[in-house]
Amino acid sequence: MKKLFNIFAVLFLTLEIFAQTKQDALVLYRNGNYPEAIKVCEQEIIDNPRNIDSYCVLCWSLVRNRQYAEAEVRSLEARKLAPADVRLMEILAESYYYQGKNTSALDMFRTYIANAPSNAARIGNAYYYMGEIYIRQGKYQHADISMTTAVYTEPLVDLWWTRCGYAREMAGSYASALDAYNKAIELKATNADALRGKERVTARLR
Repeated sequence: MKKLFNIFAVLFLTLEIFAQTKQDALVLYRNGNYPEAIKVCEQEIIDNPRNIDSYCVLCWSLVRNRQYAEAEVRSLEARKLAPADVRLMEILAESYYYQGKNTSALDMFRTYIANAPSNAARIGNAYYYMGEIYIRQGKYQHADISMTTAVYTEPLVDLWWTRCGYAREMAGSYASALDAYNKAIELKATNADALRGKERVTARLR
């Protein structure tokens, strides 16, 4: 009996040590250690090929590590297992965006917005990316709508207000562009793009 107890004690201690030494991929991702997060997730997926959480952290890490094509492949792979997972929709859309696949990115961002809760963490980002795509395409009124929704969702991002101002400026809406540039400058007084934008539209309004 004592021998059996010792065996269980050793097994418990081994499992405890393993749990303490095993790295948490999400923590690695949040700390900006994307290559290590990728390694951990890859091993987790080998251990459990249906681990969707591991796929999500893997794809987030791949995008942040600028491995966009691989992020696309792995996102599509994961969506075969969980097509309704909104996290995979959004990160797949981002992987398309960074590769310049504008039509695919727009379609996937729309799919994400249609399926995600209104308070989902990445809703604002989705509208921001859509606005950037419309700017690429020269569809400035569409860009204005998307950027305006983005800043309404998350009003404290000076970059988004700057790009909102630019979309409005390009659409010829100089007064509303000035409002957006002013908001960006309120948030960050040294925002050079917003300062230059404000100067341009102020000249237009004189």
